[in-house]
Amino acid sequence: MKYIITLAAGLLLLPTALLAEGYPEKNIVYQITFNPGGGSDIRARQQQPMLEADLGVKIPIQYKPGGGGSLGWAELVKKKPDGYFMSGINIPHIILQPLARDNAGYETSQIEPVILFQQIPFGITVMEDSPFKTLEDLLAYAKENPGKVTIGGSGTWDATHIAHLQFEKMAGVKFTYVPHKGGKPKQTSLLGGHTMASWFGVSEWLPYGDKVRNLAVATEEPVETNPDLPTFKSLGYELYSAVYHGVGVPAGTPPEAIEKLQTSFMAIANDPEVRARKLKDGILPIAMSGEEAKKLISDRKEVWAPIVEEFTQ
Repeated sequence: MKYIITLAAGLLLLPTALLAEGYPEKNIVYQITFNPGGGSDIRARQQQPMLEADLGVKIPIQYKPGGGGSLGWAELVKKKPDGYFMSGINIPHIILQPLARDNAGYETSQIEPVILFQQIPFGITVMEDSPFKTLEDLLAYAKENPGKVTIGGSGTWDATHIAHLQFEKMAGVKFTYVPHKGGKPKQTSLLGGHTMASWFGVSEWLPYGDKVRNLAVATEEPVETNPDLPTFKSLGYELYSAVYHGVGVPAGTPPEAIEKLQTSFMAIANDPEVRARKLKDGILPIAMSGEEAKKLISDRKEVWAPIVEEFTQ
């Protein structure tokens, strides 16, 4: 009987052992949850040849846009957790959408992060000819004119939206948030005078040069691209806002597969040329493991859940 139990235990371990030795044995699909040609697609296309060279298989890229990424993440969690389907993921999107919507199509816990490889901090941006020269100017006007300051964002329940709600509470003011279907429409709206200010990422405001003015950035320390730009923290507001980009797989994917994917993505994230290119574009390169990403998700969820609950009642 003891021999039979031992044999059974060995058989249970066999698939994992085989996976560790042979994975990957076929193509790994890399899903992008936004439209072709956007930032997520560009990043994946840059990673694709390096991943293929390291993993020894093809990495076909496919698209599932819609719902601010939720359609793609709902697709991700339905896939077989075998290491052969992965998807780009964005934080805070994968946290906020299930918190705010009953029909998001997925739960955050159903997504296993593999890596977070970059971060784009946000701040408040106005046009160069705006009467708001400083954040204090903007707040003074907003306090005297509740709801009259229109501030654009990239969507609903994304990084810009949650930053906006947090800042309203911190500053004790009321703005009017204007959601857009992505970064480009948000930028066009500000430049066309349809919004008075907007939540721009560093990579969004850099291309416009002197046409825009940034009032504050939501980081711990000044950003390298704009070292003289005040942080919200330096002005008395503990506001930190950024979108994190990474890759995830369905929960239940074998640890050996996750480790193999993470190792490949980590090598790319730590490549000096890749890091230099990102910094030039206003993107902060990071290399956060899956375990570190899960800790970040847990911490952010604790902070954001009460805010979402308040504004969705």
